[in-house]
Amino acid sequence: MKIKSAEFVMSNSDVAKCPKNPIPEYAFIGRSNVGKSSLINMLTQRKSLAKTSGRPGKTQLINHFKINDEWFLVDLPGYGYARVSKSSKRVFQKFITEYFSKRPQLVCGFVLVDIRHEPQKVDLEFMQWLGENQIPFCIIFTKADKLRPSQIDKHVNTYREKLLEDVWEEMPQHFITSSSKAIGRDDVLDYIGQINQDLKNS
Repeated sequence: MKIKSAEFVMSNSDVAKCPKNPIPEYAFIGRSNVGKSSLINMLTQRKSLAKTSGRPGKTQLINHFKINDEWFLVDLPGYGYARVSKSSKRVFQKFITEYFSKRPQLVCGFVLVDIRHEPQKVDLEFMQWLGENQIPFCIIFTKADKLRPSQIDKHVNTYREKLLEDVWEEMPQHFITSSSKAIGRDDVLDYIGQINQDLKNS
C-alpha cells in the first residue's frame, strides 16, 4: 500500500465523540516509550504527523489520522508509565478499554512491544484482555535495529514461548520493525491494505 495522504483529524478522550465516518480503523497502542509516534511517522512517511517526545507518556488522547481518505490510523495513549498519576492512569485506562470495546469501526489493534526486552506483564495482560474480548490484534516489535538478527529471532521466540505457555494456542500475527531503518513498513501497510481490500469485497 502506498500512503498518498495522511492528515490529522481530531483528538479527544470521549469515544462517543470520535469520527462518525464508517471507514476502517487501525489502533496503535503500547507501553510508553515503546516508539509508537516514531513508528506512525515512519509508516506514513511524515516526520511530525505524530508528536514525538523525550518525555514518555506524552500521548494522552485518542488521536485520529485519516489515511488516503480510506481508513483511520488511531494513536492511543501509552500505558504503564510510572510518572503519570494514578488518577490519570484510571482515566486513560477507561477510555482505552471503552475505545476497544465500543468502537464499531475498529478492525484491528496493533500492540507495540520493544523487542529488546523480556515479555512484560503489562503487555501480556493487555493482550489477554484483547483476546478475552475477541478484539483482533497483531504484535509489532519495535526497535529491531538495536539487535542483531540472531538476537531478534531469540527474543521473538521467547515471546512466543511465553504466550503459548499462558492462554494462547498460537502466536498472534506479528511484525518486526525499526522506525529509524524503515524496517517492516511494507509488511504492516500491506497487511492493512489486504484487510481493507477484503472488507471492500465482502
